[in-house]
Amino acid sequence: MKYKHLGNTDIKTSLICLGTMTFGQQNTETEAHQQMDMALDYGVNFFDTAELYAIPPKAETQGLTEQYIGSWFKQRNNRDNIILASKAAGPGAGWVDHIRGGPRLNRDHMSRALDASLQRLQTDYLDLYQMHWPERSTNYFGVLGYKHDDNEEIVAIEETLSVLNEFVKAGKVRQIGISNETPWGVMQYLMLANKYNWPRIASIQNPYNLLNRSFDVGLSEMAIRENVGLLAYSPLGFGMLTGKYLNDQKPDNARLSLFPDYSRYSNENGIAATAAYAELARANDLTPTQLALAFVNQQRFTTANIIGATTLEQLKENIESVDVVLGEDVLKEIELIHQRYTIPCP
Repeated sequence: MKYKHLGNTDIKTSLICLGTMTFGQQNTETEAHQQMDMALDYGVNFFDTAELYAIPPKAETQGLTEQYIGSWFKQRNNRDNIILASKAAGPGAGWVDHIRGGPRLNRDHMSRALDASLQRLQTDYLDLYQMHWPERSTNYFGVLGYKHDDNEEIVAIEETLSVLNEFVKAGKVRQIGISNETPWGVMQYLMLANKYNWPRIASIQNPYNLLNRSFDVGLSEMAIRENVGLLAYSPLGFGMLTGKYLNDQKPDNARLSLFPDYSRYSNENGIAATAAYAELARANDLTPTQLALAFVNQQRFTTANIIGATTLEQLKENIESVDVVLGEDVLKEIELIHQRYTIPCP
């Protein structure tokens, strides 16, 4: 396994991070424990979860992912071996009303969110606490362009960061991060931290994969210059980049077979780009999965690549991508495909 520093901190995280959002929906508690055991055996010391999970979000399964991780900690007695990250949900247009009647990033909601997560996880601290998405409406979750709303009433980032400062001072949180954020959001968090001597964000968790390289446009420079590294989620584009959905295939129990509404990476250009990347992979004796994950692993701004799996076989291949190195010729071919299909699935 390879390891990197989390931002400017002394925390070293594995380059491969175990994503857990399938725990409680596609994976049972036993299967979740098996995945965490395997990941730890491979040297993965970084697990990422959220109060929202399992996915897809619904009241019946909300919080189950954290519960399964908590029961694993209790059985294995190994909490201090893991760099544990979780997230507080932001507001949504009705789709997360089962969480506190509609979550907000203010003191009341964030305090309740953190305490509930700690209880489910059976721990008294988080190594990294992240805002799952912004309080304000902006371009995230598949939206590429920005549309401004002059009349929107939001909780200011200053209030959110002040609450995070209190969490750190109380010892409940070691480091803080953001997710699904924009360049403007990153700079607001950094400027306010500098102004008030509050905690500095250590990471940004955004989507990054061969079908969605929007992070390259503005956030990549910020991640490098400000040392706010990317925790890349959906590196396989909901599994699309494995190639298993090509030619209208619908594998049993696969995410897009079970939840066809998750169509972010399934448009015409996304499918065409996936076919091109799969062909490139096979021409170089790689699986499509290896190509896609290795590409994310090799980016300078990547702190960790958040992989997810529903089977131990998938998990093994995903973790072992850390040992795959793409040569310059392959990287040039990737760029040629990228020029033909530029951010087909934001």
